[in-house]
Amino acid sequence: MLVKICGITTKEALDAAVSSGADFIGFVFADSKRKIAADEAATIAEAFPSTVKKVGVFVNETIENMKDIAEKVGLDVIQLHGDEAPEIAEQLPYEIIKAFPAEKHAIETMMDYPCDYYLIDTPGKKYRGGSGTAFDWELVEDVSMDCNKLILAGGLTPENVRTGIEKINPMAVDVSSGVETEGKKDSAKIKQFIANAKQMRKDEVR
Repeated sequence: MLVKICGITTKEALDAAVSSGADFIGFVFADSKRKIAADEAATIAEAFPSTVKKVGVFVNETIENMKDIAEKVGLDVIQLHGDEAPEIAEQLPYEIIKAFPAEKHAIETMMDYPCDYYLIDTPGKKYRGGSGTAFDWELVEDVSMDCNKLILAGGLTPENVRTGIEKINPMAVDVSSGVETEGKKDSAKIKQFIANAKQMRKDEVR
């Protein structure tokens, strides 16, 4: 089971995630309490091992800005978490994660989007994603999809991640607020989340 720890803003959080076995690390470059400047992300990214993929999360950003930030930080993957048209993804020379809200219509049509991974997340409120609330997993259970490209997000915690994996059978899980204490990444929670997720199934990053 692959694991993405999102919303990294400090080297301490990065070290905790990498040492615990994270496969993807996410930097948020959109409006969020976890937003990070490209220069800061680039400095933190210097400590990345080559085995961990760097993901940049964007919401309705211009192609030019995404490319500039990706080059500066050394991103491997771009996560589109807004209302980006398929043409946007097709013009980005990176692996693409496209986020979709956990709503019936979005889930049923997401397979038509040109991306490498589909991420299903709880619909956002003030910001896109990062609500810390799990959605009704039954929305996904009855939909035909390629689970080898599916990333499960939304309200996952060390306590419920194994249940989510059992029900949805994704290729990866994504967490941010679920491994925080008082709004800050918690090394113990990161370690426990990754350990619990990886007990379910062994995979490798493509």
